[in-house]
Amino acid sequence: MIRVLVADDQAMVRTGFGMIIDAQPDMTLVGEAADGVEAVELARRLRPDVALLDIRMPRMDGLEALRLLAGPGVADPVRVVVVTTFDLDEYVHQALRNGACGFLLKDSGPALLVEALRAAVSGDALISPSITVRLLAHLNPPAAPRPGETSLSPRELEVVRLVARGATNAEIAARLFITVGTVKTHLGSVQTKLGTRNRVEIAAWAWERHLVG
Repeated sequence: MIRVLVADDQAMVRTGFGMIIDAQPDMTLVGEAADGVEAVELARRLRPDVALLDIRMPRMDGLEALRLLAGPGVADPVRVVVVTTFDLDEYVHQALRNGACGFLLKDSGPALLVEALRAAVSGDALISPSITVRLLAHLNPPAAPRPGETSLSPRELEVVRLVARGATNAEIAARLFITVGTVKTHLGSVQTKLGTRNRVEIAAWAWERHLVG
Protein backbone atom coordinates (compact mmCIF):
# COMPACT_ATOMS: atom_id res chain seq x y z
CA MET A 1 0.00 0.00 0.00
CA ILE A 2 1.11 3.55 -0.81
CA ARG A 3 0.99 5.48 2.47
CA VAL A 4 0.03 9.13 1.93
CA LEU A 5 0.17 12.15 4.22
CA VAL A 6 -2.01 15.15 3.32
CA ALA A 7 -1.25 18.69 4.51
CA ASP A 8 -3.70 21.53 3.85
CA ASP A 9 -5.14 24.23 6.08
CA GLN A 10 -8.68 23.62 4.77
CA ALA A 11 -10.47 20.67 6.40
CA MET A 12 -12.74 20.17 3.37
CA VAL A 13 -9.75 19.89 1.06
CA ARG A 14 -8.07 17.35 3.34
CA THR A 15 -11.30 15.35 3.46
CA GLY A 16 -11.66 15.43 -0.31
CA PHE A 17 -8.08 14.32 -0.92
CA GLY A 18 -8.47 11.62 1.72
CA MET A 19 -11.58 10.23 0.02
CA ILE A 20 -9.76 10.08 -3.32
CA ILE A 21 -6.74 8.38 -1.77
CA ASP A 22 -8.70 5.82 0.26
CA ALA A 23 -10.79 4.96 -2.80
CA GLN A 24 -7.66 3.61 -4.51
CA PRO A 25 -6.97 -0.11 -3.95
CA ASP A 26 -3.24 0.53 -3.53
CA MET A 27 -3.34 3.67 -1.34
CA THR A 28 -4.15 4.61 2.23
CA LEU A 29 -4.25 7.92 4.09
CA VAL A 30 -1.94 7.71 7.12
CA GLY A 31 -2.12 11.28 8.41
CA GLU A 32 -3.48 14.80 8.03
CA ALA A 33 -1.85 18.11 8.89
CA ALA A 34 -3.42 21.57 9.03
CA ASP A 35 -0.18 23.55 8.81
CA GLY A 36 3.45 23.25 7.75
CA VAL A 37 4.89 22.66 11.20
CA GLU A 38 2.51 19.76 11.81
CA ALA A 39 3.22 18.42 8.30
CA VAL A 40 6.96 18.24 8.95
CA GLU A 41 6.47 16.62 12.35
CA LEU A 42 4.05 13.99 11.03
CA ALA A 43 6.15 13.27 7.94
CA ARG A 44 9.26 12.68 10.04
CA ARG A 45 7.36 10.50 12.50
CA LEU A 46 5.13 8.52 10.14
CA ARG A 47 7.56 8.34 7.17
CA PRO A 48 4.81 8.21 4.49
CA ASP A 49 5.64 6.97 1.01
CA VAL A 50 4.58 10.37 -0.30
CA ALA A 51 3.41 13.65 1.24
CA LEU A 52 0.88 15.89 -0.48
CA LEU A 53 1.60 19.48 0.59
CA ASP A 54 -0.39 22.66 0.03
CA ILE A 55 1.70 25.84 -0.27
CA ARG A 56 -0.23 28.50 1.64
CA MET A 57 -0.54 27.18 5.19
CA PRO A 58 -0.25 28.86 8.62
CA ARG A 59 2.83 28.73 10.89
CA MET A 60 4.99 27.35 8.06
CA ASP A 61 4.16 27.33 4.35
CA GLY A 62 4.39 24.24 2.19
CA LEU A 63 7.54 25.36 0.39
CA GLU A 64 9.48 25.68 3.63
CA ALA A 65 8.08 22.33 4.81
CA LEU A 66 9.18 20.85 1.48
CA ARG A 67 12.70 22.22 1.95
CA LEU A 68 12.95 20.62 5.38
CA LEU A 69 11.63 17.27 4.14
CA ALA A 70 13.21 16.95 0.69
CA GLY A 71 15.50 19.91 0.04
CA PRO A 72 19.21 19.89 -0.73
CA GLY A 73 21.22 18.30 2.04
CA VAL A 74 18.36 16.25 3.52
CA ALA A 75 19.85 12.84 4.25
CA ASP A 76 16.65 10.78 3.93
CA PRO A 77 14.22 12.89 1.91
CA VAL A 78 10.48 12.33 1.85
CA ARG A 79 8.82 12.21 -1.57
CA VAL A 80 6.62 15.29 -1.84
CA VAL A 81 3.98 16.36 -4.35
CA VAL A 82 3.06 20.04 -4.10
CA VAL A 83 -0.56 20.97 -4.75
CA THR A 84 -1.84 24.54 -4.78
CA THR A 85 -4.50 26.91 -6.07
CA PHE A 86 -1.84 29.41 -7.10
CA ASP A 87 0.22 28.76 -10.24
CA LEU A 88 2.77 31.48 -9.58
CA ASP A 89 6.11 31.02 -11.32
CA GLU A 90 8.14 31.59 -8.17
CA TYR A 91 6.23 28.84 -6.40
CA VAL A 92 7.00 26.34 -9.14
CA HIS A 93 10.66 27.29 -9.33
CA GLN A 94 11.18 27.05 -5.58
CA ALA A 95 9.26 23.77 -5.33
CA LEU A 96 11.37 22.14 -8.02
CA ARG A 97 14.60 23.37 -6.51
CA ASN A 98 13.56 22.05 -3.09
CA GLY A 99 13.02 18.52 -4.35
CA ALA A 100 9.31 18.28 -5.23
CA CYS A 101 8.32 15.18 -7.18
CA GLY A 102 5.39 16.93 -8.81
CA PHE A 103 3.42 20.15 -8.92
CA LEU A 104 -0.37 20.13 -9.26
CA LEU A 105 -3.14 22.69 -9.22
CA LYS A 106 -6.07 21.82 -6.98
CA ASP A 107 -8.47 21.76 -9.90
CA SER A 108 -6.43 19.12 -11.73
CA GLY A 109 -8.92 16.38 -10.86
CA PRO A 110 -8.73 13.04 -9.02
CA ALA A 111 -7.11 11.08 -11.87
CA LEU A 112 -4.11 13.40 -12.13
CA LEU A 113 -3.74 13.51 -8.35
CA VAL A 114 -3.58 9.73 -8.14
CA GLU A 115 -1.18 9.60 -11.10
CA ALA A 116 1.12 12.11 -9.41
CA LEU A 117 1.20 10.13 -6.15
CA ARG A 118 1.98 6.85 -7.94
CA ALA A 119 4.68 8.53 -10.04
CA ALA A 120 6.36 9.98 -6.96
CA VAL A 121 6.43 6.63 -5.18
CA SER A 122 7.87 4.86 -8.21
CA GLY A 123 10.78 7.31 -8.28
CA ASP A 124 9.33 9.17 -11.23
CA ALA A 125 7.69 12.58 -11.28
CA LEU A 126 4.55 13.91 -12.86
CA ILE A 127 5.26 16.39 -15.63
CA SER A 128 1.84 17.36 -16.89
CA PRO A 129 1.80 19.27 -20.18
CA SER A 130 -1.30 21.14 -19.00
CA ILE A 131 0.19 22.14 -15.63
CA THR A 132 3.86 21.69 -14.80
CA VAL A 133 5.27 22.11 -18.30
CA ARG A 134 3.16 25.21 -18.90
CA LEU A 135 4.58 26.74 -15.76
CA LEU A 136 8.14 25.60 -16.41
CA ALA A 137 8.03 27.42 -19.73
CA HIS A 138 8.03 30.71 -17.82
CA LEU A 139 10.96 30.03 -15.54
CA ASN A 140 13.89 32.38 -15.22
CA PRO A 141 16.34 33.02 -18.10
CA PRO A 142 19.07 30.42 -18.70
CA ALA A 143 21.24 29.85 -15.65
CA ALA A 144 24.98 29.40 -15.61
CA PRO A 145 26.07 25.98 -16.96
CA ARG A 146 26.45 23.19 -14.45
CA PRO A 147 29.50 20.93 -14.53
CA GLY A 148 29.03 18.21 -17.14
CA GLU A 149 25.89 19.56 -18.78
CA THR A 150 27.68 20.54 -21.98
CA SER A 151 28.72 16.91 -22.43
CA LEU A 152 25.19 15.59 -22.97
CA SER A 153 25.05 13.47 -26.11
CA PRO A 154 22.56 14.21 -28.91
CA ARG A 155 20.48 11.19 -27.81
CA GLU A 156 20.52 12.35 -24.19
CA LEU A 157 19.32 15.78 -25.31
CA GLU A 158 16.46 14.12 -27.21
CA VAL A 159 15.47 12.26 -24.06
CA VAL A 160 15.71 15.46 -21.99
CA ARG A 161 13.43 17.35 -24.39
CA LEU A 162 10.82 14.60 -24.28
CA VAL A 163 10.96 14.49 -20.47
CA ALA A 164 10.39 18.24 -20.43
CA ARG A 165 7.30 17.77 -22.61
CA GLY A 166 5.82 15.32 -20.13
CA ALA A 167 6.57 12.03 -21.86
CA THR A 168 6.79 8.84 -19.81
CA ASN A 169 9.65 6.36 -20.22
CA ALA A 170 7.43 4.17 -22.39
CA GLU A 171 6.44 7.11 -24.61
CA ILE A 172 10.07 8.17 -24.97
CA ALA A 173 11.07 4.63 -25.91
CA ALA A 174 8.35 4.46 -28.56
CA ARG A 175 9.21 7.88 -29.98
CA LEU A 176 12.95 7.15 -30.24
CA PHE A 177 12.60 3.46 -31.16
CA ILE A 178 14.61 2.27 -28.18
CA THR A 179 13.82 0.12 -25.15
CA VAL A 180 12.52 1.42 -21.83
CA GLY A 181 15.71 0.08 -20.26
CA THR A 182 17.78 2.22 -22.61
CA VAL A 183 15.69 5.26 -21.70
CA LYS A 184 16.40 4.63 -18.02
CA THR A 185 20.11 4.30 -18.78
CA HIS A 186 20.09 7.64 -20.61
CA LEU A 187 18.20 9.31 -17.75
CA GLY A 188 20.69 7.96 -15.22
CA SER A 189 23.55 9.39 -17.26
CA VAL A 190 21.76 12.74 -17.62
CA GLN A 191 21.13 12.98 -13.87
CA THR A 192 24.80 12.27 -13.17
CA LYS A 193 26.02 14.87 -15.66
CA LEU A 194 23.57 17.58 -14.61
CA GLY A 195 23.61 16.86 -10.91
CA THR A 196 19.81 16.54 -10.90
CA ARG A 197 17.84 14.20 -8.65
CA ASN A 198 14.68 13.50 -10.64
CA ARG A 199 12.72 14.13 -13.82
CA VAL A 200 11.25 17.36 -12.54
CA GLU A 201 14.71 18.90 -12.15
CA ILE A 202 15.70 17.61 -15.61
CA ALA A 203 12.60 19.26 -17.08
CA ALA A 204 13.32 22.50 -15.21
CA TRP A 205 16.87 22.49 -16.60
CA ALA A 206 15.56 22.05 -20.16
CA TRP A 207 12.97 24.81 -19.88
CA GLU A 208 15.40 27.22 -18.23
CA ARG A 209 17.72 26.82 -21.21
CA HIS A 210 14.92 27.16 -23.77
CA LEU A 211 15.56 23.67 -25.17
CA VAL A 212 11.81 23.13 -25.54
CA GLY A 213 9.60 25.41 -27.58
